[in-house]
Amino acid sequence: MNIQTRRIAACGLLTAVALVLSLVERMFPLSAAVPIPGIKLGLANVVTLFALVRLNRRDALAILLIRVTLASVFMGSVTSFLFALSGGLLAMLTMSLLLPGRGRWVSLVGVSIAGAAAHNIGQICAAMLVLRSVYAAAYLPLLLLSALAMGFSTGIVSRVTIEHLEKIPF
Repeated sequence: MNIQTRRIAACGLLTAVALVLSLVERMFPLSAAVPIPGIKLGLANVVTLFALVRLNRRDALAILLIRVTLASVFMGSVTSFLFALSGGLLAMLTMSLLLPGRGRWVSLVGVSIAGAAAHNIGQICAAMLVLRSVYAAAYLPLLLLSALAMGFSTGIVSRVTIEHLEKIPF
């Protein structure tokens, strides 16, 4: 199997995994345990971070765009698409900018926390556009606080996953 075929297969597999993680996350709403409306663990972020580390930015972007689009078609709406897209793109941009410093001045968990915070900022920006009000930004401090816990959790999962899967060629 040539490298291009292997890369496409890996992207397809990672997109499917991210989609399943998004579905599982919607089936078990975290807001039942944590009284913050809209809070999610961000399990699909594990796939984005993995793709950034093991593949490249272009592949990670393709996986993100396809996952967000399909998740919105299967389980969401135009508004959920806008929220997921704005949060996902800003998170991916932030993580891709921080990853070159991994091991020197930032850990993978730190990259994940920054990505979670950026995701929340992107969603608040989308909310301000949809609601046509800056008052949505008042919710940001609470979301950023949750980003610490959620980003830490997904960062640990990402680190363990990447360490275990580094032996598999992509």
